[in-house]
Amino acid sequence: MLGGEGHSDLLVKVVDSILIGLVALNVVAVVLESVEHLSIAHGPVFHAFDLISVAIFSIEYGLRLWTAVEMDDPRYRHPVLGRLRWAVSPMAVVDLLSVLPFYLGIVVEMDLRAIRVLRVLRVFKLGRYSMAMNVMAAVARQEARSIGAVLFVMMVILVLASSLIYLFEHRAQPHVFSDIPTSMWWAVVTLTTLGYGDMVPVTLMGRMLGGLTAILGVGMIALPAGVLASGFSEQMRIRREEYREAVEKALEDGHLKRGERRLLENTRRILQLSDEEASLILRQAVEGGHLCPNCGLPLRQHQRPEEE
Repeated sequence: MLGGEGHSDLLVKVVDSILIGLVALNVVAVVLESVEHLSIAHGPVFHAFDLISVAIFSIEYGLRLWTAVEMDDPRYRHPVLGRLRWAVSPMAVVDLLSVLPFYLGIVVEMDLRAIRVLRVLRVFKLGRYSMAMNVMAAVARQEARSIGAVLFVMMVILVLASSLIYLFEHRAQPHVFSDIPTSMWWAVVTLTTLGYGDMVPVTLMGRMLGGLTAILGVGMIALPAGVLASGFSEQMRIRREEYREAVEKALEDGHLKRGERRLLENTRRILQLSDEEASLILRQAVEGGHLCPNCGLPLRQHQRPEEE
């Protein structure tokens, strides 16, 4: 497989670095191309760079699709169904979206400006190589029920606040708070404590409701942040524990062989742990088992005779 699948070969690391740099350059190109005088002066350069990027990303997507059956996941073993399952996986969809606007622009008549802006979707390809984005995705799956409960409560408060502000303000400002859907914009802005000032209550009851909604908004915004923070800490604890178990299993025979070191490195990359975290866990396991961190032999074999 290509980079980002837990391999530690030098070639894979080089490919990863090239793809990360190419994605970053694509985002920079999209931003710079939106400046009119730069787009006019360097339009051919931007277009050539886009063609090269599309070609590279298309080859990458094709290779990933073709080699999906080589993954350890049994869901992708079937030569046809396995590739189809891989094609609808989140990261595969992101890879497809990164090149799809270009091909759609060839087949279907589309606004060229929209196609150029859609190229910024390529930034999501960094999720394959970013530890933070991978961990946050795992946290979102782990805390999906809690996040869903928070969002449900926020939706209830949003509907209630917009209905009440419509009731209090419609007669005083029929053109501002014309209906409940329009009033929802005021409720969203107030709940998030932004307060743009484009819709302002003028009645006493409306102002009281605005103050109460703003206070509730402070607490409601803090809830999902707390859920994500606790979920992030728990996810990192689980990953460290999994790596610690892998280390203990590798040290069961009292030796840390070269193949076991490679396996631990692959495990570290899959779990998205940093080198420092993995080294600390390995050092603690080695010291606890009185093994040499370099060769994996018992420390007593390195002691001098007079020390024994």
